[in-house]
Amino acid sequence: MASTAPLTVSLASTLKTTRSRQRDLEQLSPFELKDYLITLAKENQQTAALTMLNAGRGNPNWIATEPRDAFFLMGQFAMKEARRVRDDAILAGMPAKKGCADRLRKFLSKHKGEEGYDFLVGVLEYGVKIKGFDPDEWIHELSDSIIGDNYPVPPRALVHTEQIVHDYLIKEMCDGRPPKGKFDLFPVEGGTAAMCYIFDSMMQNGLLKQGDTIALFLPTFTPYIEIAHLERFQFKIVAINASSLRADGTHDWHYPASEIAKLENPKIKLAVTVNPSNPPSVAFSPVEMKQIVRLIRKNPDLVLVTDDVYGTFVPNFRSLMAEVPHNTICVYSFSKNFGCTGWRLGVIATHEKNTMDRRIAELPAAWKQRLNKRYGAMTMETEKLKFIDRMVADSRNVALNHTAGLSLPQQVQMCFFALSHLLDLKDAYKHLTMQIVRARRDSLWSGLGIPLPPEDPMRAWYYVELDFMVWAKVMYGDAFCKYMTSNYEPVDFLFRLAEKSGVVLMDGGGFGGPPWSIRISLANLDDADYAKIGKYMVECATEYVEAWKASELVRSGPTAGKGQTVKAGAAKRVAKTATKKVAKTAVKKAVKKAVKQADTAARSAKKATARK
Repeated sequence: MASTAPLTVSLASTLKTTRSRQRDLEQLSPFELKDYLITLAKENQQTAALTMLNAGRGNPNWIATEPRDAFFLMGQFAMKEARRVRDDAILAGMPAKKGCADRLRKFLSKHKGEEGYDFLVGVLEYGVKIKGFDPDEWIHELSDSIIGDNYPVPPRALVHTEQIVHDYLIKEMCDGRPPKGKFDLFPVEGGTAAMCYIFDSMMQNGLLKQGDTIALFLPTFTPYIEIAHLERFQFKIVAINASSLRADGTHDWHYPASEIAKLENPKIKLAVTVNPSNPPSVAFSPVEMKQIVRLIRKNPDLVLVTDDVYGTFVPNFRSLMAEVPHNTICVYSFSKNFGCTGWRLGVIATHEKNTMDRRIAELPAAWKQRLNKRYGAMTMETEKLKFIDRMVADSRNVALNHTAGLSLPQQVQMCFFALSHLLDLKDAYKHLTMQIVRARRDSLWSGLGIPLPPEDPMRAWYYVELDFMVWAKVMYGDAFCKYMTSNYEPVDFLFRLAEKSGVVLMDGGGFGGPPWSIRISLANLDDADYAKIGKYMVECATEYVEAWKASELVRSGPTAGKGQTVKAGAAKRVAKTATKKVAKTAVKKAVKKAVKQADTAARSAKKATARK
C-alpha cells in the first residue's frame, strides 16, 4: 500500500529573516517595518556591491526653488530693516512699519536679476494690487515675521498670510470654484500636527467620545488607523474599502457604492479620508463625490476629515471641502508638492459656518458648563468660540493659548509657497511635478514588463499600490495563490527584495490595503531607478514561480503517488532523483510535459480571468 506521507514542496531561496520572524515583524507599523528592511538592504549593498533603492518613504527628491529664493532674499531685506532701527554690530532692532514697502522697492531695484527678485516683486504686487492690502502693513508682516522676533499675532494665523493661503486652497483644493462663504485657517506644524489637534479637540469638545464609531476610507495613511486604536480613543472602525475591480480582476482603487453607503449608519460620528488616497493615489471620482454629498444630506451631523496632501497631482482636483464645506475639516500639507517635509508646514481649514460649531452649541448643559470652565480664561463669551479657535487653544493646553500658533518664519515660507502657485498663471510648476511622477510610473512599468493600467484622470501617481496576489491569480491561477499563502508570509516579497536586491518598498497591508499589496513611492528616486526596481520585482516573483513549478512537477511527475518525501529544490534535482528508477529519457519527457502543463494552465487561467 502506497504511503500517504506529504511531499515536501519546493521553496524559493532561503532568506536571513525566517518566516516566524517575518510574522512577528508584520505586527509593526509599515513605517517601522521599512526601517528593518533598510537595514537588510544596506547589508546587501555592502556584500553584493548593489546600490540600495529606497522607494519606501514618500519624501520627494525635488524642491520648489522660487519661493525659497524669495524667502532668503526677503530675509536679507528684513535684516537691513532691523539694522536700520538699531545697529550695534552684534545686535539690531526690530523692523519698522512706516515706509517699509517703499524701502523694499528700493532694495529690489539694487538686486534686480538675482534669484528671488522677480518672485518678490510679484509678492508685493499680489498683496497690493490683487488683495488690496495696505503696502506697509503687508510688507511689515513679512519682514517682521521672517526674522521671528514676535509671537504669532493673532495666534491662529497671520492676517495677510491667512488670506494668501486661503486663495491657494481655493485655487488648488476647490479647482477655483469655491463654495459660498470663506474658510478659517489654522497653520500648523505639518499634516501630522493637524491630525493630533483635530482628534484632540473633537474629544475635548464632545464631538467624539471614547469608543465612538468612526469610518475610515481604506487604504489610508497608517497613523489614522493607529490613532483610532489608542487607549484614549478606542474607536470602533467601519472600514470603507476601495475594493472596486476592473473586468480583468485588477484594482482600480475606487469605492463601490455599497462601501460608501456604509456612511448612512447614524452611529458613525466621523469619517476620515486621504484624498487622493495613500497608497493608491486615486481621488474620488465625480460619481463617488456625488454619493457622499447625498449621504451628508441624510446624515447632517457627520463630520468629514479630508487629508488632501496629494491633491495638486490630480488635474482639476476638487476636495470635499468644496463639495460639502459645512461638514468638512480639511487637512493640507505643503510637504509633498513643494518638497518641504523639513519645514513642517500644514494647514487646517474649516468653513465659517460649520457642523462642528452647530453641534457644540447643541451640547447638553453639563457639557457646556465643562467647556465654559475649560475656555473661560480666554474669553467672556465661550459659547461664541469657534471650533477652530478651540483647536488653537487645545494645541497649547489652553493655558498657553497666548503663545500658540505656527512660528512666524514658517508662516512666511508657507505664504511664499502658496504665492508660487498663485503667481504661476500657467501652472508650470504643478505640471512639472505631475510629469515627474508619471515618467517614473512609465519607467517602473517598463521594468515590470506589463502594460500600464487604463488611464484614470483621478490618479495622482505619487504612489503605486500593487497587489501581488492579484498578479499571481491572473498569471498562474488559484493553485499558485494557494501555494503562496501556504508557504510564505505576505511580507516575504518585501524581505526578498531587500535582501536580494537592496530594494526597499512598503507593506500595503499595513495601510489597510490587501495583505499582499506593496506601496512604491514614485517621488523619491531618479527616473531610471524605477526600471531597476521593476526588474528586481520580476526576478523575485520568478523565484516563487519556479519553486512552485518544481513542486507541481513532483506532484504530477513520474514518481508522484509513490509515497516519497522529496526535499525542496529545483526541477533538475527532482529529475536527478527520478533517474534512479526511470530511464533518463523518460524523465526528461516527463519534466518537459509537466512544465508545459503548468504554463498551459497559467495561460488558461489568465484568459479565463480576462473574459470575466
